[in-house]
Amino acid sequence: MSFFTFIKDLKTIRTALLLSCILFTVGVIAGWVGTVSLEKLLLEQIEGLSEISNNLRESSNPMLSFFIFIFLNNSIKGVLMIFLGSLLGIIPALFLLINGAVIGYLVHISTLQGEDMFNLIVKGLLPHGIIEIPAIIIACAFGLHFGGKVASRMFRPTRGAEWPVFMRQTLTASIWIVILLFIAAIIESTITFSLLS
Repeated sequence: MSFFTFIKDLKTIRTALLLSCILFTVGVIAGWVGTVSLEKLLLEQIEGLSEISNNLRESSNPMLSFFIFIFLNNSIKGVLMIFLGSLLGIIPALFLLINGAVIGYLVHISTLQGEDMFNLIVKGLLPHGIIEIPAIIIACAFGLHFGGKVASRMFRPTRGAEWPVFMRQTLTASIWIVILLFIAAIIESTITFSLLS
């Protein structure tokens, strides 16, 4: 369960980790390039978050409310992406594409509106994103690897001994992803919140 074990486990899912990074990058590019065509889909995602954000700002303790929402939202989704990956990796793949597209769309729209890109990226994204984005990519990578193992099991027999090892890896990954997202939520609800207020 140690962090060293977690890092060591990442080496066993290198292909899935690379695929996870590629899918997220493709999502960002799609969100940037397809700003007009994807606008309706992405605006629905953003409007939902905007409404929640406004409600949290009106609470008696906005920072605490933001922290609780961000942490629970991200950590639950992060762990779910690992285990929902068992459905042939489809859900984590879509999750990466959609989240990447939202970021690409927001950055492009902000650029078109003349927003200061330095402020947007360095103040709005980097402080928490430097931890949050890799944590989500890693969670989805475990999900993709899970899907790959299930698909492999369907088409060719695998040694039963592999599964207990992998399930231990998913448990270790779940714990450390939640810890990383806890840290990211603290930063986003305090530092990022203050910088953008």
